[in-house]
Amino acid sequence: MRALRFENGRLSVAEVPVPAREGEALVRVRVAGVCNTDLEVVRGYAGFEGTLGHEFVGEVERAPGAPELEGRRVVGEINAGCGHCQLCRAGDPRHCPERTVLGIVGRDGAFAEYLTLPVVNLLPVPDEVPDERAVFTEPLAAACGVTERARIEPETRVAVVGDGKLGLLCAQAVRATTGAGVTLVGRHENKLGIVRERGVRAVKSDELPASFERAFDVAVEASGSPSGFETALRLLKPRGTLVLKSTFHGTTELNAAPVVVDEISIVGSRCGRFKPALELLRRGAVEIDALVNDEFPLSEGPRALARAAEPGVLKVLLRM
Repeated sequence: MRALRFENGRLSVAEVPVPAREGEALVRVRVAGVCNTDLEVVRGYAGFEGTLGHEFVGEVERAPGAPELEGRRVVGEINAGCGHCQLCRAGDPRHCPERTVLGIVGRDGAFAEYLTLPVVNLLPVPDEVPDERAVFTEPLAAACGVTERARIEPETRVAVVGDGKLGLLCAQAVRATTGAGVTLVGRHENKLGIVRERGVRAVKSDELPASFERAFDVAVEASGSPSGFETALRLLKPRGTLVLKSTFHGTTELNAAPVVVDEISIVGSRCGRFKPALELLRRGAVEIDALVNDEFPLSEGPRALARAAEPGVLKVLLRM
């Protein structure tokens, strides 16, 4: 089969064996999405080499112990745990110390014609959700994960900083799942306009009113930039919560003084669960179509990643 590989510092589409892991399902990939994390892996994040990609929708060809999944369209949670530790036994392998992560840690990913995952990781896609939206399940689940890490109720004031793919999804997901007032802060009017019809207030970062200073209970940093981090801190009330969503290669400086003085709680948020995301997609509760900027065949995988890295580009899809 063909796969988009990152090896020895370079990207290439190569012929590799169809993956096989004992007891795992074999999934034929239909569509995959390029994520900022994929771009960071190419820059050195996580030290990964192999087949990239973790956002996908596919069709199950073989599912040991779960024949009812065979022939079904599925998406797959990307963390595969050991199955034996306390976390795995509790049904949440996201922090299993022995986990592999699709296309990121110890496991070939979704930029390929086939992949394998444990059967327990797979969730059927509702018939009314097309592939081009279903492929957003993983990043939308990550956006829903904000509510696992911060208490958000209808009266909570939430700011999301960053109008890239993740910020747009976070703003919509928090609004749709909690009913809270959400404000998205970004730099691009065309991107901010995407979420306004979904009940999200959207403001350009260079037009923030003075009334926003120290006005929000929760701020979600999804810009991946030091300036975004500083903006999020500036928006928070004393004893507010800062949720960090960005993952990138390299380090960033932290001015700890306002964190200490205002007693800010800082929490990380990585992967979310897929079921709430699939429900949002089934309901049509988030705008997805406007986030897709381009699509490439797998044979043009390196070109797809180059396109995804261009300024202003949101989602790029790979069709197998």
